[in-house]
Amino acid sequence: MSKKKEEKIDLNKIPQEEQLKYEIAEELGVLDKVLERGWKSLSAKETGRIGGLMTKRRREEKMKEKVDENSNIS
Repeated sequence: MSKKKEEKIDLNKIPQEEQLKYEIAEELGVLDKVLERGWKSLSAKETGRIGGLMTKRRREEKMKEKVDENSNIS
């Protein structure tokens, strides 16, 4: 079994779809851990918290878009 070499994460080259994940990791205080040791270094609790907050924010964004669309129709 070969070990895959871990690449350092460049915050300037994060894909658009992953920016939210990094923002939330920073808010939770685990971004430094991720940058030093990678996403695999997070506990299941930390990973779940990030995923839960990402889902919550995406839902809120969709609701805001719907409200904005409805207010533009009137």
